[in-house]
Amino acid sequence: MAKKSDKIVFLGTGRRKKSIARVRLVEGKGSITVNDKPLDEYFGTDVLKVIVKQPLVATNTLDKYDIICKVTGGGFTGQAGAVRHGIARALNEANSEYRPALKSAGFLTRDPRMKERKKYGLKKARKAPQFSKR
Repeated sequence: MAKKSDKIVFLGTGRRKKSIARVRLVEGKGSITVNDKPLDEYFGTDVLKVIVKQPLVATNTLDKYDIICKVTGGGFTGQAGAVRHGIARALNEANSEYRPALKSAGFLTRDPRMKERKKYGLKKARKAPQFSKR
């Protein structure tokens, strides 16, 4: 928790694949900003917008906090997952009563799935060169 200009700010860091999101929660009207753009402008598809809002819906705080995110790395899906993870962590810091709802929905757990490394002799992680008998 940090105090900045008479407003209490809660911080949370979220990660997913190669994406890292730094999230700030400030008491407000419910606006969500990602990389200095509104949520609707940054994430094009509705599915990604829903993913970002899931922790807020689970805790009924959709119009209680303004959210400012800085996200780097990865693609849009990984970034949306990272923002969701960061929002959940910041909400948990803001009020510990939200923890059971966030934990049961799985928003506080870091998704461990990462890209598998490429192996030598193969074209990608598992794709082998074409086989020919003759």
